[in-house]
Amino acid sequence: MVEPSQSGLRRRFGRFPLRLRRAVTITVAALLLLCVQAVASDNGSISDEQTTTYWAYATDTAPVRVAPDAHARRIDSLHLWTEDRFPEVYLVRAQYVAEDQTWFQVRVPGRPNGRSGWVTEQDLGDLHVVHTHLVVDKHKLTITLFRNNRAIFTAPVGIGKQSTPTRSGNFWIREKFPAHGGLYGPYAFGTADYSVLTDWPGGGIIGIHGTDQPALIPGRPSHGCIRMRNGDVTRLYRLVPIGTPLTIR
Repeated sequence: MVEPSQSGLRRRFGRFPLRLRRAVTITVAALLLLCVQAVASDNGSISDEQTTTYWAYATDTAPVRVAPDAHARRIDSLHLWTEDRFPEVYLVRAQYVAEDQTWFQVRVPGRPNGRSGWVTEQDLGDLHVVHTHLVVDKHKLTITLFRNNRAIFTAPVGIGKQSTPTRSGNFWIREKFPAHGGLYGPYAFGTADYSVLTDWPGGGIIGIHGTDQPALIPGRPSHGCIRMRNGDVTRLYRLVPIGTPLTIR
């Protein structure tokens, strides 16, 4: 992985004056080659989505494109808010430094699941980093939280029934909030996993939340959401930061 940028080419080319002073005999052609190589070395993945993951809020409803190019096809737009009116979270996978612009590749929430696209550095706010990874195992009916690749929490879960399954894939935690008891228990997390129908208000979003029917856990009782016993979701709420990648397998 490369080091992420939040200041574009100014940070990168700011390193060169010292090299120039030490290498007074280097030709102009060689200097240009060094510049190109330095920019190229800053391109590539910045998140492994296991031990180090970067995320950011959107600053504008800017276009999301299939490639890091202002003329590339538009596949979506950035959103400022989730369906629950929390600031939308974009997981940042990679960066590309063009001649006059830095681009970030982001995971895009919404249907169909699994989309990624490119936005400019100016379209996102400051980068945040997490070192956590949440894994739901649909065969074992467990949820496990890893920090720096070490399991620090595991608990049984209830998932979607066959007719309304919990979708597999790579997602992330977009929001977390107190649910104040009842159907959703004391706490809930909103994910970037979309399904046909879930228990979530408005339908379609796979949430992780508590329950008023703990006897059904572990099991497959839901419309797609991931249910946890209330004591377990309370512990998890304290441990999981926004932007944590979520693998459902």
